[in-house]
Formats: sequence, C-alpha cells, structure tokens
Amino acid sequence: MDPLSDVLSLLKPRSYVSSGFDAGGDWSIQFSNQQNRMKCYAVISGECWLLVEDLAEPLRLRAGECFVLPSGRNFRLASDIALAPVDSSVFFPPPSPGGVVTINSGGDCYLVGSRFGVTGRNSTSLLRMLPPIVHIRKASDQSALIWSVERMRQELREQRPGGSLTAQHLAHMMLIQALRLHLEEGLNEGVGWFFALADKQLSAAIAAIHADPAYRWTLQVLAERAGMSRSSFALKFKAAVGETAMDYVSRWRMMLASDRFENTKDSVSTVALSLGYESESAFSTAFKRIMGCTPRQYKRGSPPASPSANSQDTSDANAQKPAPVR
Repeated sequence: MDPLSDVLSLLKPRSYVSSGFDAGGDWSIQFSNQQNRMKCYAVISGECWLLVEDLAEPLRLRAGECFVLPSGRNFRLASDIALAPVDSSVFFPPPSPGGVVTINSGGDCYLVGSRFGVTGRNSTSLLRMLPPIVHIRKASDQSALIWSVERMRQELREQRPGGSLTAQHLAHMMLIQALRLHLEEGLNEGVGWFFALADKQLSAAIAAIHADPAYRWTLQVLAERAGMSRSSFALKFKAAVGETAMDYVSRWRMMLASDRFENTKDSVSTVALSLGYESESAFSTAFKRIMGCTPRQYKRGSPPASPSANSQDTSDANAQKPAPVR
C-alpha cells in the first residue's frame, strides 16, 4: 500500500454517527474532547465560522462548502467568532442515527456531517500525522463528499443488513477522498509527515520505507531513492517532517509492531524478525525507547512509562540483519 493508505488502515474507523444541525440567531459551539475522532461536514445552507485548535486564522464557510477534520483537534463553529462559546454537550444529546439538532429555532445555517472514532493506543499519534483541516472548495469535489455524508446518514438511519460495514467503507472513502484532494492542491508550507507527501522527492523516500519497513535503510540509500545528495536529503527531510529520516524509519516500524501486538497473537520474536531485527533484545530495546514500555508490557496493555532521554537515538538501525541489495 502507499503511505497514506498505510496510516489510515492502522486507524480503523469505528463508532459511526451521522447527523445534522440547524442553527439560527446568534450561536457559538465548542466541540471539545475530540481525541480519536474524525469529522466530515457539509454546509447545506447559510454561513458560519470554523475555528480549529492550533490554527490562528478562523475559516468562513459558505453554502456548498465541505470540510474534514482528520486530526482529532478540538474546534468551534459559530455565527460570530466574537461570541463566547458554549460546550456542545448543552445542545447535543446522545446522538440518534440520522437525526437533526435544532439551535435557536434554526433557519440560518444548516450542516450535515459524519463522525467516526478510531481505535488503537497509537491513534492519537497517527491522527496528528494528518492535517488539522481539509477545506473542500471545488463544486465537483464538494458534491462527491456530500453524497458520501448523506449516504452514511441513510445507512445509519435505516440500519439495513451490512450497514455497519458500509459505514466503515464510507468513512475510509471520505477521508481518502478529502486527503487526496488536499495533496493534489499542492502544499507549499507546513511541517509534518502529510506535507512531505506533497513533495515528489520526499514522498519517494517515504513510499520506499513503507513498501519495505524491514529493509536495512540508511540515510544514503534513502537519499538515492529521493534522487538527492545525502546531506541535502537529510536537511530537507527533517525540515519538512519535523524529525530525521532514520527517526521516522524507527518510529514507523514501532507503529507497525504495536498494531501487530494489538490485533494479532504474534510473538515478540516473530514481530521483531518481520521488521528486520536480528534479535528480540535489539527490537525490545528500540521499542521501549520509542514507545515508552517493553513489547510485553504493551501486549498486556500496561500503561507506557516515559520514554528515555535518548528516545531520538536511532542506534537500533545498526542492530538489524542486512537485507539483500535491491
């Protein structure tokens, strides 16, 4: 799979809710506790403001526009950004499938949306690899996303056989569709893994890592995959992604390992060998440094300890069994 598909496949969307709300008059709603939640919204009529955590500038949304919040950040929707926000729990009772919440008798702004939670102890870290917001502006792209939102509302409301699986596929489809459009727009600024995917050189190196995470990657080999010199690649990767290329290699391997521990009965030694480590002890040392606990503690569901001060060290790369030159 490609890197974006890899990350989304580890998130495993669950707990689908699709509904709408019809607001009127003056209103400002704060949506907190959004960890491990993704949201897709479409503005059917009217206008409103959107403010997303960690983003300085508010976004004005108009009828027909869509947006996706894939990174689990808190956000606020409002008729006027100067209004003091009220927590969403005041307006939104436990959701009913396909229902509509009315605020101040409605009539001014009508939105429909889908929400889905994601599972896994690394879901927060995975979500933060994605952009804080994807704003869909083109009419053709908006219509496709609105269809997906409305289809999910229908599936959840009617509860037909196979509805849960259909909702899961729709959730993935909405995310992939929105994120793909975001990449195609061309991202010229920002730091993070997702921004690096928009760069042809860096995305080539990231794709190589994801295609064969057990390979004995070195900075020189990755630079060659990117078509760059070793020093230029090292500087560009860290500036774009926010960590060194070898740190990323190690961290992605541990993400894969933790997913295996959560969803299979594979032994530590089996997982270690599959990721290119020549011994269980070398793998366990790397896992504890990056994840904050030993593999066996992780398998038991024990809370991780604080990672050691040398968590950025990448010496585990030297402890792997050499792979054939390709």
